[in-house]
Amino acid sequence: MSTEEKSLNFIEQIIEEDLKNGLSKDKLRFRFPPEPNGYLHLGHASAIALNFGLGIDYQAPVNLRFDDTNPAKEEQEYVDAIKRDVEWLGYQWTEERYASDYFQELYDWAVMLIKSDKAYVDSQTSEEMAQQKGTPTTPGTDSPYRNRSVEENLDLFERMKNGEFAEGTHILRAKIDMKSTNMLMRDPIIYRIIHKHHHRTGEKWCIYPMYDWAHGESDYIEQISHSFCTLEFLPHRELYDWFLDQVVDNNLVRPKQREFARRNLSHTIVSKRKLLQLVNEKHVSGWDDPRMPTISGLRRRGYTPASLRNFTKTIGIAKRENLINVSVLEFCIREDLNKTAPRVMAVLDPVKVLITNYPEGKEEWLDAENNQEDENAGFRKVPFSREIYIEREDFMEEAPNKFFRLSLGKEVRLKNAYIIKAESVIKDSEGNITEIHVTYDTESLSGSGTEASQRKVAGTLHWVDIKNAIPAEIRLYDRLFTDETPDGHKGKDFLEFVNPDSLKVITGYIEPSLKTAQVEDKFQFQRLGYFTVDKDSTAEHLVFNKTVGLKDAWEEKGKKDENAINNSLKDINKYFKVEHAERNIIEDSIAKNITSISDFSLLQNAIKKNINNNKSSLLFANWVLKYSPVIKISDLEPEVLHKLYGMSLKSESSFVRWETIELLKKDTDNLNQFKIQLQEMIPTEKNEEVKNALASLF
Repeated sequence: MSTEEKSLNFIEQIIEEDLKNGLSKDKLRFRFPPEPNGYLHLGHASAIALNFGLGIDYQAPVNLRFDDTNPAKEEQEYVDAIKRDVEWLGYQWTEERYASDYFQELYDWAVMLIKSDKAYVDSQTSEEMAQQKGTPTTPGTDSPYRNRSVEENLDLFERMKNGEFAEGTHILRAKIDMKSTNMLMRDPIIYRIIHKHHHRTGEKWCIYPMYDWAHGESDYIEQISHSFCTLEFLPHRELYDWFLDQVVDNNLVRPKQREFARRNLSHTIVSKRKLLQLVNEKHVSGWDDPRMPTISGLRRRGYTPASLRNFTKTIGIAKRENLINVSVLEFCIREDLNKTAPRVMAVLDPVKVLITNYPEGKEEWLDAENNQEDENAGFRKVPFSREIYIEREDFMEEAPNKFFRLSLGKEVRLKNAYIIKAESVIKDSEGNITEIHVTYDTESLSGSGTEASQRKVAGTLHWVDIKNAIPAEIRLYDRLFTDETPDGHKGKDFLEFVNPDSLKVITGYIEPSLKTAQVEDKFQFQRLGYFTVDKDSTAEHLVFNKTVGLKDAWEEKGKKDENAINNSLKDINKYFKVEHAERNIIEDSIAKNITSISDFSLLQNAIKKNINNNKSSLLFANWVLKYSPVIKISDLEPEVLHKLYGMSLKSESSFVRWETIELLKKDTDNLNQFKIQLQEMIPTEKNEEVKNALASLF
C-alpha cells in the first residue's frame, strides 16, 4: 500500500510503520476471530471489513478463527451462520481455524507455566476470589493457595483435565502481581472446569482456556502479525503481551494487539446476550428476523453486501467511540438499490377506481420502464383495464391547495397510462369510500406523443389492474427500538424501548410481472419504498419485506418532535400573560405536543436543557414530567431531579412553584428531602393556591 494512493487510517499507519521498521511484507497476516455464541451483527461487519480489507490491500492472508473456548454457549449453528455471513459479504478466508485446534498446545504451555512457578491452582470460591482481588484503588491480596508447590499444582491441574472435580471447585491462575494497577494482571484465570459437550472436541476436555489465554497464543501459533480488537480490550493488551512473553520465540513473528473504537448505531443493540434475549423471549422471530441488526437479519430485510461494505467504509475506523445514526445505514442501502432495483407498481392500502368511460372487457398491456437509473434495464408490460386499485391516501374528496393527488374535479396521471379525472364516489353505511368513479382522456396515453399525453397535471399515481393484480403478504418493518440508545439509560430495561409498531403485516396487490420473483429479489415499489422477497414465500403466496422507505421517515419525525418542543417553548411564554381560559388552551396544546413524542432521549435532554432560571423553561420541564407517557420522575438522575425541584420552588412564577409541588406529591422519596424548604415557604407564600398546596403536604 502506498500513502500516495489514499489517506491512511491509524490502523494502516501502524502497519506502514512496522513495514518501515523492518517487518517483511510477506509476514503480514490478519485474522477475524468470532466466538460462535450467536450470529454476527453490524459491529462484526466493521471488524470483518477491516481485517479482510487489510488482507486485500496488502495481499496478505486472513484467517477465520473461531474462539470456541466456552462449550456452554457455543453451537455448530453459529459456526455455520458466521461462515455464511462472511462469504455473503464478499470475503474469503485463507484458512479456517479454531481455538480448539490448539487445546493440547495451550494445555502444554499451561503445564510449562506451572513448572516455572508462574501458574497455580486456586481452590477459592468465586466470592472469595472477588474479595481478595481488591478494587481499582486498593491492591489485591494473595490467594491462600498461591504458594502451593509445583508438584501439587501439576497433580491438581491434571486431575482437573481428567474430570475428577466439579465445576467451580478449582481454576488455574497465572501468578503475576496482585498489586498491579491493572486489575486484569492480578493473577488472571487461565483455565476453568466445564463439563459440557464441545461442538468439535466432544467430551475430550473437561477444562477450557479463558479468552485472554487462548487469544494471544492462538495468534502466535498462526503467526498473525497484527491482532485488531475493539477498544474494550485495551486493558487486556498488557496481559496479551505477558502471556506471549512466556512462549514467544524471537525467530518468529510476535503478534501485536492494537485497538479501534466500536461504532455504535442508534436505535440498535449489539450485545449478543441481549440479542439472544430478544430471540428467546419471542420479541423477534429469530436471529435472522429482519428487524435484528444481525448480518443475516439485514440480508433477509433486503440489505446487500455492497451496502454494508459501503456503510463500514463510510463510518470508518476511529480511536474513540461514537454513535452513528442508523439513517447512515439506511442511506447506504437506498443508494445501492436506487441503481439496481427494478421499478414496479404495488398498492398496499387499496381503494377501487372505476374508469366509467373505459370500454368494458377491454384490456391493454402498456410499456413500463424498469429503472430510469439504468439505461440497460429495458421495459416490461403491465396490464390496464376498466377497474384498478390506487392507494387510499392518494384520494381526497375535497383537497387543500397543496394536495397534488386525486380529488373530485381534478386530474392526475396514472403512471405509464392515462390522465384521469375524479367525478364521484361510492361510500358504505359508515361513510367510508369504497369506490371512486373517474373518466379518462383517451388521447393521453404516456409516450404516445399526442398533445394530450404531454399535458401537465398536478401529480402522478401508481396503480395496479384489479383483474391481473396478485395479492401478496407485505411485512412493513420499522426500527426495533423507539430510543436511539435503548441500552444506555441507567435503571431502564432496554426492552422498555421495543417499538410496538416495528412490524405490521398487511395484504397488498402487486403487478403480475412479479409472479416469478425469487427469494431475495429486490424491487422498488414506486412511491412506497424498496421491498425484498422473503424466504417464507412460495409460488402461490409471495411475501415481501420492506427494506427501507424512499425517504427517511424517522428523520422527518425527529424534526417534527424537535419542532413540537420548540413550538411549545414559544407558546409557553404566552401562558404567563393571558387569562385563565386561554391558559388552559395553551396548556392543552403543549400537553398534546408532549404526549406525541415517543423519543425518550429527546425528552430527557429537553428536561435537562430547560432546568435554568427562566420560568418558561422550568414550567416546560415540569410539564414534560406531568404529561409524557414515556418518561417518568424515576427515570431522571437524582442530581437532575433535585436541581429541577430546587430551582422550581424558588421560581418567581407561582405556576412553576405549584406544578413542582404537585410533582413532589407523587414523588414521596424526594418529598422528605425538600420538607424543610417547603415548610419555610408557607409563611412567605403570597399565592393562596400555592399556599394551600404547600399546606396539604403536612
